[in-house]
Amino acid sequence: MNLVIDIGNTIAKIAVFRDGSIVEIFYDSNQTLEQLPDICAKYPIDKAIVATVIDLGERVLAQLAHLPVPLLWLDEKTPLPVENLYETPQTLGYDRMAAVVGANEQFPGKDILVVDAGTCITYEFIDAAGRYHGGNISPGVQMRFKALHEFTGRLPLVVREGRRLPLGKDTDTAMREGVLKGMEYEISGYITTMKHKYPELLVFLTGGDDFSFDTNLKSIIFADRFLVLKGLNRILNYNNDRI
Repeated sequence: MNLVIDIGNTIAKIAVFRDGSIVEIFYDSNQTLEQLPDICAKYPIDKAIVATVIDLGERVLAQLAHLPVPLLWLDEKTPLPVENLYETPQTLGYDRMAAVVGANEQFPGKDILVVDAGTCITYEFIDAAGRYHGGNISPGVQMRFKALHEFTGRLPLVVREGRRLPLGKDTDTAMREGVLKGMEYEISGYITTMKHKYPELLVFLTGGDDFSFDTNLKSIIFADRFLVLKGLNRILNYNNDRI
């Protein structure tokens, strides 16, 4: 069994894989990884991979050091099952690369756009030859709401949940619809533009936010909330002889 540890900005996700399939997913503190010993006691883990977007504290490092199996730390030097054309791989977020690896594993030989809607929205493209070309980064939903509040004198901090109207009838509905529709149009615009260049394009949506899209796009869109975890598992298997 494989243990995949994905340490994000807000939480850590820990997944157990057997033969490429997810057995169980745990949500843990990114400051403690306190569930790690119990997970290792529950499952016969053979090897593990860890990827982080934050600097780790001593407690987390101690937990990882006590893992009873070989541990692969994902960084810019880790061999990948796809070709990375990014000019500065040392600055590339592991989650961006893992997402395209996960998508490529499910649909090899296809042009794929991966849209990850989390703290930020990222857009990543991998072509049918398995070459990752790069991508773009845009503010996520909470970042947009906070920016409207913090960079203005009178606009309130609006939450995503609440009344929605095609055109706002008060400040709250105007801001809510402006942010959410703006994100929807942005994502749909990326998809439409990329599809003009790559007619057989497939699209993966992942991350914590859900969005609706125009019906003429739905046939090419696949939703997979655990795409990054699956990509990390594939990278771990690809490096099986190197750990």
